[in-house]
Amino acid sequence: MKKLTLIIILSTFCTLAFAQWGDEEMSEKPDLRERIFTGGGFGASFSSYYDYISVSPLIGYRITPKLAGGLQVQYRYTNYKTYNPKLSTNDFGISPFLRFSVFGPFFLHAEYEYLNYQYPEYPYDGGKLRRGYSSFMAGGGFFQPIGRRAGFYALALYNFSYQERTTSSDFYPYDSPVVLRVGITAGF
Repeated sequence: MKKLTLIIILSTFCTLAFAQWGDEEMSEKPDLRERIFTGGGFGASFSSYYDYISVSPLIGYRITPKLAGGLQVQYRYTNYKTYNPKLSTNDFGISPFLRFSVFGPFFLHAEYEYLNYQYPEYPYDGGKLRRGYSSFMAGGGFFQPIGRRAGFYALALYNFSYQERTTSSDFYPYDSPVVLRVGITAGF
């Protein structure tokens, strides 16, 4: 369990995200180019249990100087090393989100995530199953600019749709209702 916790923490800190949204001022009548921001994320984790790679590009629209909405797509590849025969999975997801700047570097964040999740059959004999999961997550974060188009962010979300594993045949995409994301942003 300690190794798994360490892996989760390290994979969280290995996340590198790119985005152009923060506490910038908008002109009185902003054009479309000023309202749209793009970005994404990349995550990776490598351990003796599994290797994990995630890519998640996003596009957003600044509705007002304090309110933004957008859409993020996600792809995750996981190669599990403890299964025999070998097991690798591919997950696909989409997350529309809203983000509201409260004051200074603090913001509120809400998102709906649909994840098409692949997991091993139980008992495992080489087969895989695929299932769709919906999650509603909300929380808050902190964005600290570093230069003109870069910054550090930390985000803590609560997954209101979280389901706890009750049997060994249950598989869910999240091991906890708390979802933490941290990273460095850099504008395109």
